[in-house]
Parts: sequence; structure tokens; C-alpha cells
Amino acid sequence: MMTALDQEAREAAAAATGASAAGKRSYVQRIFSEIAPRYDLLNRLLSLGIDRRWRKVALQRLSWSRTPGGTYLDLCAGTLDVGAELSRQAGFAGRILAADFAQPMLVAGVGKAPRDVLVPVVADALALPVRGGSFEGAIVAFGIRNVADLDAGLREVHRTLKDGAKFVILEFSTPRVPLVRAAYLFYFHRILPLIGRLISGHRTAYTYLPRSVANFPETDVLAAAMTRAGFREVGWESLSFGIAAVHVGTK
Repeated sequence: MMTALDQEAREAAAAATGASAAGKRSYVQRIFSEIAPRYDLLNRLLSLGIDRRWRKVALQRLSWSRTPGGTYLDLCAGTLDVGAELSRQAGFAGRILAADFAQPMLVAGVGKAPRDVLVPVVADALALPVRGGSFEGAIVAFGIRNVADLDAGLREVHRTLKDGAKFVILEFSTPRVPLVRAAYLFYFHRILPLIGRLISGHRTAYTYLPRSVANFPETDVLAAAMTRAGFREVGWESLSFGIAAVHVGTK
């Protein structure tokens, strides 16, 4: 007889591989809603704080200083870390629409920045509630791999951007240096799920994470997908020996 844990584990595995777009959407929305109260704490612990530096690099690539009073999109915004960081940049005078379909994640981030600057909106990355050409730039940090349909998600971001706007993706990747890769995979697949499960109390969320990264396109494949979606001047750079990568494209 299949237990509830067995069923949840199967759902996590299916979501990580993208076997069903609808199933992935449902699972991702549910687990991020459930782990929202401990999400920030676990981010700091599991990344040893390095994720903050990665976000700063990604925001630099957004080139927001060209239009400091513009409106920007923080996609899959989670607990609003990226949007809050952008709002604190010296010289920034614009607004940020922070979109995520897991409302408890957005609620957990309320208070990190003034509401008239950082505006949380419950919305699906595949159907953003804005007109085309609304944003001077867009950024997504550690969320694009959770979108149910990657190609459709990239096209939707492209639709919402003004001509010349930058789109920045910060996402985990797999190191290519053998020694670094071996240590990373051991930590990511053995240590991280254990710590995540103990602190969050969630049985499968931190098993889904490394599986979703393993099944996400490599840097060159993601760059090709961005190009297909209409972005030009697409490039990427590796961070921290390839543990993460920043992709940039221009509409």
C-alpha cells in the first residue's frame, strides 16, 4: 500500500523532471507555500550566505541605473529578497512588481521594503497581469527552474519588457571542475535535503530542490532557450566555481 509520504515523494520526483506541467505547477505552489515561514533562514544556512553576493551580481547585470526611475519585474519573487535589495540601491527611484504564485512566500517578505516601492502581486509566471512592454527590466533568482513551461515563461517575460530592456536569470548550475563537482553533488544531494527536512519540517521540498537543479538545462541550453524566446545578446557567467550562473538577455 502506498503511504502519503510515498505519494509525495513521487510527486516531487515528477515535478523535478517536469513530467507533467500541471502536476509541477501544483506541487511547486504547494511546497513553497508550506515552507515559506522558514524559507529565508534555510536560504542563509544552506548557501552559507553566498546567495546574497550572487543576488548583488545579478542586480548589477540588470543595468537598472540606465533608467533608475523605471518599473521593474521581480519574477518568482518568493520572500522578496531580490526586490528589496534593488529598492535599497543608491540612486534607485523606481518601482518593482514582485510576482509569485505562492502567496505565503510574498506574505513572508512583507516589510522588507516600502509597499509603494516594492509591490507584491500573486501571479503565475506564465500569465502576468500586465500589458506588453510594461517593464524597463526583469530579474528572476532561483525561480525559473520551477516554472511549469520554461519556453512559455521566457516568452511571457519577453512580452512584458520594453525594447532594450534586460532580463537577468540567476540560477543554480552544476560545476564542471571534477573535484568541485563531486563535493557540490555530495552536499546538494546528501547534506542539503537532510538539513532542509529537519529545519523546515517538510518531507520532500528539499529533495525536490537538488532534483530540479539536476533536471534544469545547462547554461548553454538555457541561453539557446532565451534566444528562441526572442532575446538578443544572450550571455552568461559562472559564479562560485559554477555553483550558480547569471544569464542576461536583451529585448
